[in-house]
Amino acid sequence: MLSPAGPPGGILRAWRRRRHLSQLDLALEAEISQRHLSCLESGRARPSRTMLLHLAERLGIPLRERNALLLAAGYAPVFVERSLDDPALAPARRAVTRILDGHAPYPALAVDRHWTLIAANAAVSPLLDGVDPALLAPPVNVLRLSLHPGGLAPRILNLGEWRAHLLDRLRRQVAASGDPVLARLADELSAHPAPPGAPSGDGSCDGAGVAVPLVLALPAGRLSLLSTTTVFGTPVDITLSELAVEAFFPADPETAALLHRLAPPRLPGDTDP
Repeated sequence: MLSPAGPPGGILRAWRRRRHLSQLDLALEAEISQRHLSCLESGRARPSRTMLLHLAERLGIPLRERNALLLAAGYAPVFVERSLDDPALAPARRAVTRILDGHAPYPALAVDRHWTLIAANAAVSPLLDGVDPALLAPPVNVLRLSLHPGGLAPRILNLGEWRAHLLDRLRRQVAASGDPVLARLADELSAHPAPPGAPSGDGSCDGAGVAVPLVLALPAGRLSLLSTTTVFGTPVDITLSELAVEAFFPADPETAALLHRLAPPRLPGDTDP
């Protein structure tokens, strides 16, 4: 549980400030009076379970943290956290597998909230040739794999740009979630050497392009990839709410052609997922 310790009003106030909202902003969004919100935050009024969940929804508090907020107020947690191998999550696992397999011959992988690799399709393997085996020992952290000197970093042709993009994205996650594990990861990755003149990754990138590509030099040729993120739209399970699929698309025809050539041959009887 990552929320600051203390009474529920203090936790609500911390999340409101993290979202850069005034009391009036949140009161209007939640359709309650500013005075009532002030009483809840100061502890002069005891929030109901329904009100806590209502405010948590307006604040976009992660499900894991909503449970912590309820516990701080003396209520039982609402959201269940299951293991990925729980039978109840079997439909979700099948959905992720179909997304990953259906994206081939383009790379795609699934990660948890800390960027730990959960699953990947076969198109990811050719990208990892030559990576330090220690970085591929479970649990594999995808961001560490990307920026570590023993990982993909030496083969990323636009390392300065890609590094700044990942660090900027990670720091936004830290600011939004307050997750100390992500904060430590951001510090670790920031300490890896950056190319001379590389952007800092502190949010100061000018964003002149449409999207930042990942440009890789492989023995087979050059790849330029654009990434997208897919999440479950209406999760009520903590594990599912923290699962994301990172899918890469070719940024140019040459990359598409190379990925098709690198794809493993289809076996007789293979069908599309």
